[in-house]
Amino acid sequence: MKKSQKRKVMYKLKLLIAASEVVPFAKSGGLADVSGALPKALRALGHDVRVVMPRYYIVDREKYGLKRLEGTLGVPMGIMGEAWAGIYEGVIPDSDVPVYFIDHEGFFGRKGLYDEEGEGYGDNDNRFIFFSRSVMQLAKMLRFKPDVIHVNDWHTALIPILLNTTYRNDPDFKHAGTLLSIHNLQHQGKFYKGAMDVLDVGWEHFNANELEEYDGVNFLKGGIVHADAINAVSKKYAQEICTPEFGWGLDTLIKDKAYKLYGILNGVDYDEWSPAVDTLIPRTFDLDDLGGKEVCKLALQKEFDLPQLSDIPIIGLVGRLAEQKGITLLSAAIGKLMELDIQIVLLGAGEKWAEHFFMDVADKYPEKFACYVGYQNDLAHQIEAGSDLFLMPSLFEPCGLNQIYSLRYGTVPIVRATGGLDDTIENYDSESKSGTGFKFYDATPEALIGTVKWAVDTWYQDKTGFEQVRRNAMQKRFDWKEAAQGYEDLYRHIIAGRLSSSE
Repeated sequence: MKKSQKRKVMYKLKLLIAASEVVPFAKSGGLADVSGALPKALRALGHDVRVVMPRYYIVDREKYGLKRLEGTLGVPMGIMGEAWAGIYEGVIPDSDVPVYFIDHEGFFGRKGLYDEEGEGYGDNDNRFIFFSRSVMQLAKMLRFKPDVIHVNDWHTALIPILLNTTYRNDPDFKHAGTLLSIHNLQHQGKFYKGAMDVLDVGWEHFNANELEEYDGVNFLKGGIVHADAINAVSKKYAQEICTPEFGWGLDTLIKDKAYKLYGILNGVDYDEWSPAVDTLIPRTFDLDDLGGKEVCKLALQKEFDLPQLSDIPIIGLVGRLAEQKGITLLSAAIGKLMELDIQIVLLGAGEKWAEHFFMDVADKYPEKFACYVGYQNDLAHQIEAGSDLFLMPSLFEPCGLNQIYSLRYGTVPIVRATGGLDDTIENYDSESKSGTGFKFYDATPEALIGTVKWAVDTWYQDKTGFEQVRRNAMQKRFDWKEAAQGYEDLYRHIIAGRLSSSE
């Protein structure tokens, strides 16, 4: 090994990860899972990783042993003047990764993260300008000089802009690079242009090539322009967001920035999501002993008051009842699906019409369909463990995690071939008995129904084939170690680019 190569391997990075939600402290979606797991995997590689998030009032200070740091943090807020924040410190459970919580009652002392009863907070622009500014000020307060600041979605997409403007000549960020991860391009942080006076980076940046969009401000757009690199959380999603169908109005911009666009697939925390060690299911099991899966299946049927039958396949669904997740496809297909000899168990909440619709389906087909409106982590685990098949008919899916959980639990996925679903699931081939699931391509009820029938027919008529696809699935691994190594390579690429541009 050459000396230069050895130095590259030995050089440990200083990484600052900013996210609006982090498991287990606060969660509304997959962003929280990534923000909770990736730092631990990076720490295992030897890097100095710090995480920053808001201290929402659902974050229990006593439960997580949070300690308040001395002093207060001054946060410039443009025409609003200087705001002040308290700082709490803790660690991500089962790790030594520090987490810093920005505490501000006015902005974060609320019931929700971004909204209540489906209505977004009217000051979300100010809330996340404040948070983004706080991240920069906190790094200075801690005297932590990051090599890379890793930001996530629109909530922190302003940080690359701040780094390239307000903090351009700040010695604490002299060589700091930025990575923007896009977990869901649909949500972009669009606000009234007056937010520019609070952001205070200069109105010259309110233009069609940076922050301006239809005479308003688009936080994510600005982040895409200013970040040193962009990561869409699967290879397929990175390709999709360059197209009008999936680009949500930013496809032309992203295509123009394709030279800095990457697609590192999310990993899964197998310490939590594995039937071999899962403490939330009735009985553990694994590839060499599947007896526990039958126990879990019968327990799931009992939990949801369905007939306890081992000779009928259960299809599980867990997720938000949102348009993105394909609930309109499912609602249109449900009548035909109920003609099949199956049981369906659904766990989720979201759009009110969907909640009422699926509760009505459960009332109409009490022996075939059951649902729980809301979310319970233990039920999510039990559905993964007790179901035979798992349905994800998403219209788009940047990465998706439940299909990966399902693989490990031997719960064969039925997915629409989009984003991370397409990247992680291999279509079943009845001749070679290869594949890990069943995929459909068209976003139509007919395609969904046909693929569910294919999977159910395989379960009933090709037992050998179904057991093989289950075994194939259980042997797949998408762990965070591999994903973290991909991020490490990208961080180093960003650093090298920043250094070369400053020479």
